[in-house]
Amino acid sequence: MLLSPVISKLAGKRVVLASASPRRQDILSNVGLRFEVVPSWFKETLDKSSFSAPYEYAVETAKQKALEVARRMHVKHLKTPDIVIGADTIVTLEDTILEKPFDKQDAYNMLSRLSGKEHSVFTGVVIVHCRSQKDNHLETDIIDFYEETKVKFAVLSEDLLREYIDSGEPMDKAGGYGIQSLGGMLVESVHGDFLNVVGFPLNHFCKKLAELYYPPHKHAVHRVKHDSIPYVESFENLSDVEKDCSFTNKTCESKKGEQDRVCKANSPGSSIPCKAGLHNGIKERPKHCAQKLSKLTDLIDGFKASKTLFAASKLKVFDKLKDKGALKAMEIADKINASVHGTERLLDACVALGLLEKTHQVYSNTELANTYLVSDAEFSVHEYILFSNDHTWSHFTHLESTIVEGGSHHHHHHQAGHKTCDKGPEFKERFMRVIHCTLKIAAGDIVTAFDLSKYSSACDLGGCTGAIAHELVWTYPEMKVNVYDLPEVIKHSSKFQPDGCDSSRVTFTSGNFLEDPLPEADLYILSRILHDLPEGNLNLLLKKVSAACCPGRSAVLIAEIVLDEDMKEPRGLLQSLNMGDGKQRSGTEYKKLLENHGFNCVQIRSTGNLLDAILAVKR
Repeated sequence: MLLSPVISKLAGKRVVLASASPRRQDILSNVGLRFEVVPSWFKETLDKSSFSAPYEYAVETAKQKALEVARRMHVKHLKTPDIVIGADTIVTLEDTILEKPFDKQDAYNMLSRLSGKEHSVFTGVVIVHCRSQKDNHLETDIIDFYEETKVKFAVLSEDLLREYIDSGEPMDKAGGYGIQSLGGMLVESVHGDFLNVVGFPLNHFCKKLAELYYPPHKHAVHRVKHDSIPYVESFENLSDVEKDCSFTNKTCESKKGEQDRVCKANSPGSSIPCKAGLHNGIKERPKHCAQKLSKLTDLIDGFKASKTLFAASKLKVFDKLKDKGALKAMEIADKINASVHGTERLLDACVALGLLEKTHQVYSNTELANTYLVSDAEFSVHEYILFSNDHTWSHFTHLESTIVEGGSHHHHHHQAGHKTCDKGPEFKERFMRVIHCTLKIAAGDIVTAFDLSKYSSACDLGGCTGAIAHELVWTYPEMKVNVYDLPEVIKHSSKFQPDGCDSSRVTFTSGNFLEDPLPEADLYILSRILHDLPEGNLNLLLKKVSAACCPGRSAVLIAEIVLDEDMKEPRGLLQSLNMGDGKQRSGTEYKKLLENHGFNCVQIRSTGNLLDAILAVKR
């Protein structure tokens, strides 16, 4: 089965994985699926004895996980997902479910029972399709399935058992082992889907997607029998299967005989001459791959798309259309004091970029524009766009000089470790508006990336306008948050407070978090702070936070762009090109940094939003 066309059917949809498992995230990421991670808060307390078979328990648990996330995002985050994927993996021995061990002795008991025996690994998977009705009611369609894999353990010696348990790996694994890591040395044989044992049955998942999006005709299903493995089903003639990029359209449309001649010319022992790209003395035209060229031209022309968005935002095109609903190019030109010819070109470019809609020469905002581009929308990025146009754009214009000189034309002075600038109060207030609009969008995913309900007090160091603080108290009704920032920041913070905010639960305190004592709190928050600090200030701040944390009771929540380990996701890397003394880091680098300061329990979540989340607990 070709996976790319199947996965591509989910492109453009808000896909959510209701699981914190890094193994499931890796499996789905590796096949190109783009998704958000929203861990479920469903408490796995279902009565196992009420299910007639173990797999039913796994499927029901997966369903409850996915539905909890779908409902929470719809009601609390006001972001209805298109698809939520839930999964639950269990290990069973003689129909007894072995869950994650709660201590070393429990891990020893589990692994001893598995020694020398065959057991089953079941993963229940649920795909929830979500729709928001006009009355804001959430409607869902649920597809579920399960996969079983048989695993046989070797006979385990006492020394091997103790050594494996002391590694710490069994403690967060169903059945007490991880087959993809050290636990692989315990396994003698696997019958079935290996990835199912890791945590997600990818093959079955893709087949299920194919059934949903490519229902095959009877004649298109072929059963292929092999000597050593069961038959597999292959789906042919899918409508959206991508063409092999090594052939041009002309080649694809050519006669089969001509294709055979070209293929034979490239094969060993061919009687047809084929030297240095020559066939019968005629040089072949290079066969260009349209997909590769498209990617390259998108990069070359990318700045034009950005500038189109910047210009439309600066001219407040989206504001005019929100006020009037739909207008002709001439009417919009009159409202923004621009030429009709130039305005029409700008509007058509915005339509092509998916920012506007056009019907019978009348233009209107898309849902995307009304949500994020109108200047007074609740989650508007208008200020961020204008700042990018007026400041960031010019810095990247001189990027080659920055690379050669090893510095940054975008030079900020660091006072108290918080990013401020020497361009006066007007610039500072504008920069606060940029921070505020981006944090409002990211805050919901940051504060729900982990269950923070056990923390009763929080201190947001460098918390700026309090966007994360207000999201915290809204999500966790028992929590109080202190926003701690420089005096000049606190002075302007009152302009950003939401209507009806409870001042008893969100307070603002002036101070310098590098020089002054830190306020007491159960949870410290560092949002967009660490990446911007030079090494000395970074370690000083983390040392102070660590000293302020009570072991076993306190933690630090960090919101940053976390680079992927393979350095293939461009956003954080592109931003790092224009940084001064700070540094963007991967999850591994953040983990090592925090462990060096006494935080020995570090969890990292990719939110799919503007910022990722890290929770580090001091124990």
